[in-house]
Amino acid sequence: MTLQQMVDESSRIVFFGGAGVSTESGIPDFRSTDGLYHQKYDWPPETILSRTFFDRMPEEFYRFYRDKMLPLEAQPNAAHLKLAELEQAGKLTAIVTQNIDGLHTKAGSRQVYELHGSVWRNHCMRCGKFYEPAYIRDSKGIPLCSCGGKIKPDVVLYEEGLDDEVVSGAVHAIRGADMLIVAGTSLTVYPAAGLLRYFRGRHLVLINRDATPYDDMAELVIHEKVGEVLSSIQVNGTKES
Repeated sequence: MTLQQMVDESSRIVFFGGAGVSTESGIPDFRSTDGLYHQKYDWPPETILSRTFFDRMPEEFYRFYRDKMLPLEAQPNAAHLKLAELEQAGKLTAIVTQNIDGLHTKAGSRQVYELHGSVWRNHCMRCGKFYEPAYIRDSKGIPLCSCGGKIKPDVVLYEEGLDDEVVSGAVHAIRGADMLIVAGTSLTVYPAAGLLRYFRGRHLVLINRDATPYDDMAELVIHEKVGEVLSSIQVNGTKES
């Protein structure tokens, strides 16, 4: 059965995506040859992006964060746009993403579970005041609130747990899906990758450049660019009023 045929006969599609979904928007992933994990800094990215490092060396954290984690000018690519179209047509019920770039929302998707948070939300650790990401980008050193408190991005750092409400929503969506499209992720990062075990639907599709530990479980495996694959889908449904 082709991807198009699976989409045609499904009405509760859930999309689970990782960094590979955004590479076509010019955002590097973490594990490819030219990804963040292979670039040279004084500390490994895993160390810099940890809660311990954020607490102990916030100025160094923000130097890296501004340089590599704030692609505010990036625009949605064909994958993001097609998923928004599928949701509008009443075919797709939710997106579960490991990305923090906010591109699914920018593309028009409404039901998005951001497992690792978003760079578009930032709050003072003292008083809770909200700040736009441009404030973080344009500040110097450690971004401070008007009350003097340190501002923290709403992104899940290493050593931090996922948001319970977000995880619960993602699990509910995946459990109720009749088709799960998993794309642009190595499926090696837990607990996020473990969410796949809640899928009880009919069609499991994996779209990723490289093989994943779940390839043998999938009905269809496609080793191509996510945007190119998804953009080929014809959307025939119309959203019910």
